[in-house]
Amino acid sequence: MCEGRAISLNDLEKRSFYSFLALYLVSSLFFVLLSSFWYYSSLKASLENETYYKLTHIADNISGRIINAQMKEISLALPDEEGYSYTLVPLEEKEAYRVGYFEEDGYKVLVSSSPQEHLNVAYVVVKTQEYFKALNALKQDVISIAGVVFLAIFFISFILAKLFMRPVHKRIEQIEEFIQDVSHELNTPITALKMSASRAIKKEVYDKKILTNISISTKQLETIYNSLTYLNFSDKQESSTDVALGDVVRRVVRYYGELSSAKGIKVQTDIEEVSLHIIESRAELLFSNLLSNAIKYSMPESTIYYHTKRGTFYH
Repeated sequence: MCEGRAISLNDLEKRSFYSFLALYLVSSLFFVLLSSFWYYSSLKASLENETYYKLTHIADNISGRIINAQMKEISLALPDEEGYSYTLVPLEEKEAYRVGYFEEDGYKVLVSSSPQEHLNVAYVVVKTQEYFKALNALKQDVISIAGVVFLAIFFISFILAKLFMRPVHKRIEQIEEFIQDVSHELNTPITALKMSASRAIKKEVYDKKILTNISISTKQLETIYNSLTYLNFSDKQESSTDVALGDVVRRVVRYYGELSSAKGIKVQTDIEEVSLHIIESRAELLFSNLLSNAIKYSMPESTIYYHTKRGTFYH
């Protein structure tokens, strides 16, 4: 798969992709909702305190003016606070009110006894709807911010899911191609084994040619098996060692001697004793695949050359 090319997912990959995406989005949504609730609750408490202190300040200011007017025997001048209204409760109506801060009929209300009955005023009642207006605006802001954040998380999670699936998709593609190749390669030795075994059973005489064919097919199957063991997903790996390549090449050439002879192909070697730091089974698999393919695709009565020297190898 080339970088930048669009990924076409199969059903299994799609299920994995959408499962990852759903899990990420659900957990992110929970986190966003929890954060939004905490943020809203924190600002709501702050707004509640701000409203209480504002009402208290207005009530104290009015009470101060009342007390000052009585003490200095001057006319009472009351302030005008936009968004806030107040009432002066005379002593004769005192019993109809209770002192405190509470919510009533869509207003935040503060009943204060700070006038201390000066100018015959028992209570100052201050109320406002500004709290609820600010609270509604806060709700809208929190919902908008949470929506934008979650939308950003959605796009980020989609990109992350794509990036997460890219190496998985590439690996699956490699496995699928490998399985197709192996299936194709297995067909030849299996067919040869079946035919040779069938001929041997019919003849009831096991001549050298039939046994050679069976041996060659068995070795081909063993080569494919070794290739399959290379596809190893476990964490346990073989260790690299200094391997004498000459010994490996000679061993592989002997191993495929029957197969090359059956096609009349000669294998000539020119080997300089060199070593390479590599996993020995991987080195043997490498040379085995090279020679197996060379024999398979070479014309009968041809010659295959193996040449190794320090820093160079070709065949």
